[in-house]
Amino acid sequence: MKYPISNHSIYHLANQFDNTNLKQLHSEYWSHYLTSGSHLWMDTGDIDSARELWTSEYSALTTNNTLLNLEVQKGVYDEAFVHLSKELKMDEHEVIVKEIAFCINAIHGLRLAHIFNCKVSVELHTDYADDILQTVEVGRRLHAIAPQSFIIKVPFTAAGLIAARKLHQTGIPVNMTLGFSVRQNVIASLVAKPVYCNVFVGRLGAYFVNNNLSDGVGIGEKVTIETQKCMRKINERGLANTKLIGASIRSASQLLSLAGTDVLTIPVKVIADAQKNGNVPTGSHINGAAFNIPVELIRQFNLKHLWQAREQEKEVAMRLAHKTPDTTDALIELFNDYGCHDIFPDFDNNEIQHLKNDGKIPVHNKWAGKIENYQVGIDTLMNKAGLLSFMNDQQQLDSKISSVL
Repeated sequence: MKYPISNHSIYHLANQFDNTNLKQLHSEYWSHYLTSGSHLWMDTGDIDSARELWTSEYSALTTNNTLLNLEVQKGVYDEAFVHLSKELKMDEHEVIVKEIAFCINAIHGLRLAHIFNCKVSVELHTDYADDILQTVEVGRRLHAIAPQSFIIKVPFTAAGLIAARKLHQTGIPVNMTLGFSVRQNVIASLVAKPVYCNVFVGRLGAYFVNNNLSDGVGIGEKVTIETQKCMRKINERGLANTKLIGASIRSASQLLSLAGTDVLTIPVKVIADAQKNGNVPTGSHINGAAFNIPVELIRQFNLKHLWQAREQEKEVAMRLAHKTPDTTDALIELFNDYGCHDIFPDFDNNEIQHLKNDGKIPVHNKWAGKIENYQVGIDTLMNKAGLLSFMNDQQQLDSKISSVL
């Protein structure tokens, strides 16, 4: 298929920036994490910050709509916007903006891959989160630009599961993002067959801290460790080949407790703090770590759904592992038929607005009744809030493009 902007133009623009390779320095500190069994990724799109901390122990960078927007707002790509707009022979402004946003995503990803000589996990435009065909088409297009470097991030949505499975079937590596529980990642690994799935560790703890429900200690860590155990069992049985990423890591102590997780993607602030702190793992903590979550907290907020997959959730995931439906409606209906109504809950317009207003961490009191009655889980709530937050950042990025043109 012929696209408005050619890959050649994208490569040419990417090469206009300072993309000097880094000297690969070794770090004895970070080598301890490799020994524990973890691969290390850097969770940033900020090239200057990454340059200061990058060592040869890191093998990838991960970006998202939020991180790319932070770079775009600096103005570094303003001239590229103008150049790209001159190549577009079309009148529809919204289409022009989206095409330029795609190109900038690819250009920034190419720069990261070249400078750091690494893999880069790149995220799609949020308008495609509920669109199977567009996710597949744009995912293929983005991967074709740097097939040896790009891993395509797809959000955990009904459409995302079907689209990621289609990408997997064509050999495109997928990182299924916005996971917050064992059950979401069991479903993701069996249905979508991604190379990677995620637990957003820090956001789970922040839900309890921000809402004054508890100190949040250990909740995200427990979910991550239990998810890792589950992923390895699934892989050993030949049902998938999915690695777990511990994402949204908030502190050096949290990082230390997750040593042995397949992948740790770490923000630059946590990297700097960890190096300053100096504590290193003595091995994998996956099988030995214990987090004592108060029983009353588990009962009050139905927390077991975060680190246990119910039998009906496993059953529907196994059924979908053999064949996925062609539409999101059919997939959601199947989950509902199995009694899994809280996997893809139907949020009304008022609820969507509440989540938009609250940002990444929803206000618990607005959802306490639905959580108690199993109409929505904390994981599905956080998933939707995270997606809406990414959408807000994508809209800011698109607005920046519009303002320059």
